[in-house]
Amino acid sequence: MPGYLFKQESIAIAGVADLMIRSLLDKQQFADPLGEAESLGISSAAWPLFGLLWPSGLHLAELMAKRAMVVDESILEIGCGLGLASLVSHRRGGLVTASDCHPLAGSFLLENLRLNDLPPLRYCHGNWAKKVEGQAVSGRVPSVQGRFDLIIGSDVLYERDEEGLLAAFIAKHAMPASQVMIIDPDRGNRAAFSKRMAALGYSLQDSPIKTSASAEALAYKGRLLHYTRSHSGQIHRC
Repeated sequence: MPGYLFKQESIAIAGVADLMIRSLLDKQQFADPLGEAESLGISSAAWPLFGLLWPSGLHLAELMAKRAMVVDESILEIGCGLGLASLVSHRRGGLVTASDCHPLAGSFLLENLRLNDLPPLRYCHGNWAKKVEGQAVSGRVPSVQGRFDLIIGSDVLYERDEEGLLAAFIAKHAMPASQVMIIDPDRGNRAAFSKRMAALGYSLQDSPIKTSASAEALAYKGRLLHYTRSHSGQIHRC
């Protein structure tokens, strides 16, 4: 036994075929025998969050299912967790790199690729926290490198981030002309983040998302934060 319990279920995502997903059984799961998560600043309370299905992640996956494919567009998902949006984009033929800071995110992604008969998908360690910047998981997983045309994420604005570490991480990995799309469940940190993105040269299209409760899902209220930078000149650091 791996020290935690998990489940497998078919997940419906509008616009694409259902995905078979392995996730943690609930929020009570925890296993860090080698202290890898602790060394990365992940507490026991935060440990299971990567392995659960979150509404914002489902909305990001639906967005990527409906979005028109762009030839040779490179995509980076940050804080991917179970990586639903990466799996959807990968299945549609996108050039995707999934990334997360959790030491088990890569193995869960590998298993979900297998469950859906999908070819290999690039996974990298991605952590914008200053104290562990550039640190990989026991040397087994490479850190995110290079720049991308599109960076996506869901519910990544959960901390105040007074130093602007997330915006700095995006600045490091975004092409001069690029897009950033984040699904945010109306957290209070988006205004400060948007201000930092504006300093990097991005314009914002803020679209509300509101769904009613149904037999399959709870009601959801959030926003799509779609940042666009079209120039190819100097990139300003925040």
